[in-house]
Amino acid sequence: MSYLGTTPQILSAAAADLTGIGSTLQAANTAAAGSTTNLLAAAEDEVSTAIAALFGTHAQEFHALSAQAAAFHSQFTHALSSAGGAYATAEAANAQTMGPLAAAEQAASQMQWFSPWEMLTGRPLVGNGADGAAGTGQAGGAGGWIVGNGGNGGSGAVGQAGGAGGSAGLIGHGGSGGAGGVSSATGNGGAGGAGGNGGLLYGAGGSGGAGGAETGASGVGGAGGVGGRSWLVGNGGAGGAGGSGASGGAGGVGGSSGFLYGNGGAGGAGGANTSPTGTGAVGGAGGNAHVMGNGGAGGAGGVGPSDGGAGGDGGHAGLFHGAGGAGGAGGSGAVGGDGGDGSHAGWLSGGAGGAGGVGGIGASGDGGHGGSGGAGGFAGAGGQGGTGGTGQGGAGGTGGAGGKAGWLIGAGGAGGNGGSSAIGDGGDGGAGGSAGFLFGTGGAGGNGGTGGVGATGANGVAGVNNGNGGAGGTGGDGGSGGVGGRGGLLFGNGGVGGSGGVGGNGGAGGKGADGAPGAVPGGTGGNGGDGGVGGGGGDGGVGGKGGEGGLFMGHDGTTGAGRAGGTGGIGGEGGNGGVGGAGDATSVDGGTGGNGGNPGASGTGGAGGTGSTIGAHGASGASATAGGNGGDGGAGYSPTTPGATGGNGGAGGNGGAVGNGGNGGAGGNGAAGVAGADGVNPGDSGGNGSAGGAGGNGGAGGLGGEAGNSETAGSAVPARPADRQHRRSGTNGMAGQDLYGTGIGGGQAGGSGGNGGVGGAGGNGGLGGTAAHGNTGSQGAGGAGGNGGAAGTPGDGGNGADGTAAHRQGPAATAATPAPRAPAASAAPARPPARTAPTARPSSGRQRRRRRRRLHRHRIGR
Repeated sequence: MSYLGTTPQILSAAAADLTGIGSTLQAANTAAAGSTTNLLAAAEDEVSTAIAALFGTHAQEFHALSAQAAAFHSQFTHALSSAGGAYATAEAANAQTMGPLAAAEQAASQMQWFSPWEMLTGRPLVGNGADGAAGTGQAGGAGGWIVGNGGNGGSGAVGQAGGAGGSAGLIGHGGSGGAGGVSSATGNGGAGGAGGNGGLLYGAGGSGGAGGAETGASGVGGAGGVGGRSWLVGNGGAGGAGGSGASGGAGGVGGSSGFLYGNGGAGGAGGANTSPTGTGAVGGAGGNAHVMGNGGAGGAGGVGPSDGGAGGDGGHAGLFHGAGGAGGAGGSGAVGGDGGDGSHAGWLSGGAGGAGGVGGIGASGDGGHGGSGGAGGFAGAGGQGGTGGTGQGGAGGTGGAGGKAGWLIGAGGAGGNGGSSAIGDGGDGGAGGSAGFLFGTGGAGGNGGTGGVGATGANGVAGVNNGNGGAGGTGGDGGSGGVGGRGGLLFGNGGVGGSGGVGGNGGAGGKGADGAPGAVPGGTGGNGGDGGVGGGGGDGGVGGKGGEGGLFMGHDGTTGAGRAGGTGGIGGEGGNGGVGGAGDATSVDGGTGGNGGNPGASGTGGAGGTGSTIGAHGASGASATAGGNGGDGGAGYSPTTPGATGGNGGAGGNGGAVGNGGNGGAGGNGAAGVAGADGVNPGDSGGNGSAGGAGGNGGAGGLGGEAGNSETAGSAVPARPADRQHRRSGTNGMAGQDLYGTGIGGGQAGGSGGNGGVGGAGGNGGLGGTAAHGNTGSQGAGGAGGNGGAAGTPGDGGNGADGTAAHRQGPAATAATPAPRAPAASAAPARPPARTAPTARPSSGRQRRRRRRRLHRHRIGR
């Protein structure tokens, strides 16, 4: 708190100064009033007149405000001057009253009877000790022999310890320890200084100094200083926090309380670690009480990327009164630190035992275990066990056991709950503490932690034939419930057992890899990998057994309930088959498509835990809905050599269960025929072109994947004969007919059969895929026949003979002689010579030939 001092003379001088300032401002305002309020217009126009009036109005308003400010200034100056007079009057009155005391003070100071003690011992009888200089590690000075606090210790130099706090005399508090110095590049942090002791009669101990930080890559942070103690009445000082470093420094221990009365000091927190290979430091233990008082709480463990530090244990309470100190929480890290144990209450007190510390969280490993609760006094309750830490990358920590009640009467402490897990088993609950000897209820057991979810299976490796997906991980088991504590030996109920933890769900299976395409022309595509099996669900935790009741009166505790098992994981999807390689000149037929992979089986559910009620059995995982599809067949080669036959399309791969069959590959087109020769002599017909090459057959569609339990099958209609498929598409397969079986539960729909490939000209259409077992799958369509090779180009007809004078249009044709016709094989008829007579009507033989041709077309269905 800051204080304000004054004298009447100062107030009078300030009032005089303010009066002079006010007079100066008043003179300035008066001098400026005439020139600012009576402005003349710059011209005789309306605008100039308005501007002059505007500025004059503003000046008048300003001077009005100045007059109000001057009035307020005068009032304030008068009040200040009056206050100075009032102070002067009060000082005169005090001088008359306090005069004798002032004279005595003056006489005592002239005697200087305190000076010999300070000269002889280095400390005064009354007064505080001097503080140590910063950066030197100098200790604080001691307080006065009678009254006075100890001085604070100075901070340490680089890597050096801090100075200790000074101790008090008879009455006073100890000084705080100085902080340890920060390390050099290769050294360790300096330790914190110890706190000074409190007065012999009364006073608290000083706090320990914090440890210095370590800034290198392999050093240790400085340890926290120990808290100072109290001698007779007073609290112990808190321990200093440990310094951070590659490995943290330990927290300082709390100071002890006064012998008669006082609480123990809290332990300092452990230093954090900054290296992935170091560890968090242990928290300091709490200070102890002696006759009457509570024990100090333990310090928390250090945190960091590596292992967390353990929490410090609590200090014990006074003999006749007080509660035990609670344990410190474990530090979080890759593996969580364990919580500290709570301490016991006074043996003759009715205080409760200290609670156990909570286990630290394991970021990539197990959670820390909870600390045990402390025992109660002769009529006190036991402390509650600490909760186990959560295991984000491992198992949950075990809950701490509850503390025992007092040796005579009292209730046992409850066990701590087990920590849950993200991927592993849940931690077991801690056991409940037993009740007092004569009477009391046993502590309840802690509940088991929840199991984690199983990991998802890895996907199959791409490009590897039959690259199967990995199996899903099994869900973590739920933790078991803690056993209930025993009731009083003579009277009292047993503690209730803890409930088990819920089992974790199984992980999903990994997806099978897709098959690789055919590596060489006409090569077979790779098979898709099967999906991974789904992981099994974790088992539910078992309920803890109830504690025993008293011999004369009391009931046994109820057994805890079992929990449900986890659900099984879903199976992974099958991979798709690879595409068959396309044909080329060296291998004209397309390759067969790879088969699709089967989906993985679903995981089984976990068993329910036993207990007062049995947990439900976990459900099996859902069935996979997507199997791998078969790969498409490779396309047949389309040759370029005249008259060559096109390659056959590859067959489609079979689909995995629930998957679709692959499409058949397209047949290659037949090459065009050789062109017919030109006519040699005038009037000769051109030669017939050679027949085009036959188109390749379309590949057969792949089989659809199998489905569920129903017994149904599809049947394909046979393809047409080759002589009736010229220039026609392959016939679609008919839908499969149901067989009236008695399967248990309808299967899922079978995959669709693959479509047949598009054939080359003139090729046979591919067969439709056979439908899958189960509910009838869609029948695959047969591949279309390939296009026939183009006919040869007809030769050019010969030129007619030159006409004579009598026959300018060549030889005359008679009416009865029909014009010569081009050969039937020619693509274009030859030009008939000019004639003068009309064309004769067709003979009856020509009509018969036409009827035969129509009948032939009807039979072949063209």
